[in-house]
Amino acid sequence: MAVTERAADRRVLSNIAKGSIGNLIEWYDWYAYTAFSIYFASTFFPKGDQTAQWLNTAAVFAVGFLMRPIGGWLLGRFADRFGRRLALTVSVTLMALGSLMIALTPGYATIGVAAPIILVLARLLQGLSVGGEYATSATYLSEMAAKGRRGFFSSFQYVTLTAGQLTALGLQIVLQNVLSPAQMDSWGWRIAFGVGALGALVVMWLRRTMDESPSFEAERGNETRGTIKALLRHPRSCLLVVGLTLGGTVAFYTYTTYLQKFMVNTSHIDKSTVAWINFLALAVFVVLQPLAGALSDKIGRRPLLLGFGVLGTLCTVPLLTALAGTSQPVFAFLLMLGALVIVTGYTSINAIVKAELFPTKIRALGVGLPYALTVAIFGGTAEYIALWLKQAGHESVFFYYVAGCVLVSLVVYSVMGETSADSPLEDRD
Repeated sequence: MAVTERAADRRVLSNIAKGSIGNLIEWYDWYAYTAFSIYFASTFFPKGDQTAQWLNTAAVFAVGFLMRPIGGWLLGRFADRFGRRLALTVSVTLMALGSLMIALTPGYATIGVAAPIILVLARLLQGLSVGGEYATSATYLSEMAAKGRRGFFSSFQYVTLTAGQLTALGLQIVLQNVLSPAQMDSWGWRIAFGVGALGALVVMWLRRTMDESPSFEAERGNETRGTIKALLRHPRSCLLVVGLTLGGTVAFYTYTTYLQKFMVNTSHIDKSTVAWINFLALAVFVVLQPLAGALSDKIGRRPLLLGFGVLGTLCTVPLLTALAGTSQPVFAFLLMLGALVIVTGYTSINAIVKAELFPTKIRALGVGLPYALTVAIFGGTAEYIALWLKQAGHESVFFYYVAGCVLVSLVVYSVMGETSADSPLEDRD
């Protein structure tokens, strides 16, 4: 019996590892856009001042987010009806295609307005992919984990999400040291998207060997699974997902993707140093996720959310104000790390809290659709709003905007119950 149990445990860990590796590649492809946009902005858009070109790339970044709700709906429904494994394979295929398009598209100087149009189409594909990836991956990791360890294992959603960003930054650092600035601006950035497309193809093969989750297998005969009608029978859970996500997604995208541009554009730290600051801070952030996830298995999810809500509301403005006023790399690193420690209270349990709100038959759709809508409206526009306010001469207003969004979520955390208590996730018929 012990040997059988160990073999079963190894099988579960193998499935979680395959799902996590795929998640890493998906998010690498998604974040490569942000990491390398400081180099390819001049390729896809007409010449202008640096902030204007970055504003254009931020707008395309936001457009990609508009597809995330559609991906959350289509692939979430697909995962609830046809299985988590197949949906994960489809999502990574779409991501590979989007990355390949960006890698191979000629610049504005060669094909004119067609260049930014193709860039937008590629990001729409990637947005569709990542919307479905989040919903299905979060659901799969939550369902495959054992009771009492769901917080720990589901935290690998953000471990691999952030590791994907780290991989993009790591490749950026390598290329910065191998290629000249002119080469990076001209063609070096294309390497990142080529790597992403190749990695996604490898993941397609890996995901074909994954097992389906036992929770989904138990629901195969349920004809109501994956429908909007069934989802609408849980309006409170849907609204909770929106409320608990709002502040977290704005803070996360501010403290990670936007901070790279903020340090270059506002703090006036050089690009290569900023890449190192982001890489080291995010490396620590990755380590914090499973620690906080394991803590939530002991004390519950709600205390961590409340901690993020209180600290995020009170500390965002002072942190960003201090960062705007410094050009010292070590101090900038400490400020970014402090912000990431705060947001860990949300990111580490983000996946499991949502999964615990819905029954199996609509779990992927319930996790994916309301979350993706919220991320598209608030997370995807955070960078654009920040750059727009900077260009308008009111950059500090953005600091209060972030704090206000976290405050809204804090109110939700204050009134919601503990999701790990009596969760439908424990119902395995």
